Amino acid sequence: MKPLRVEAITYAPTVFYHCQHCELTFEEMGIGERLRRQEAAEGLPDDLAREYQALSDWSRELIARFGGRVHLTVIDAASIEGFLASLRYRVFRYPAVVIDGRERFLGPDLAAVLPAIERRLGAGAG
Repeated sequence: MKPLRVEAITYAPTVFYHCQHCELTFEEMGIGERLRRQEAAEGLPDDLAREYQALSDWSRELIARFGGRVHLTVIDAASIEGFLASLRYRVFRYPAVVIDGRERFLGPDLAAVLPAIERRLGAGAG
């Protein structure tokens, strides 16, 4: 059975990389990964960072609960892909979760998505 496609569109932290020479120097100094983590942590305002953390926690729960029966893709709303997905699914509030390209859930209540996923997986099993 093909996994259920779940797409989450949200604002995600952006990490910028430095030029190749600087990256090598940072790695040799032992600060490359720490620098990227710091940039990611500071990449969003506090409210959006909390939303992203909630989505991250929810996605871990989703994978633990459904495993390979669900294929989750997280799309940055500020990216070209996120812009196009927002147009395709007609969502303009984030986070947004789209199940199998059909069912949409808007806003921070991610717990409301789980019964729909269970229902879709149950319908596919029968």
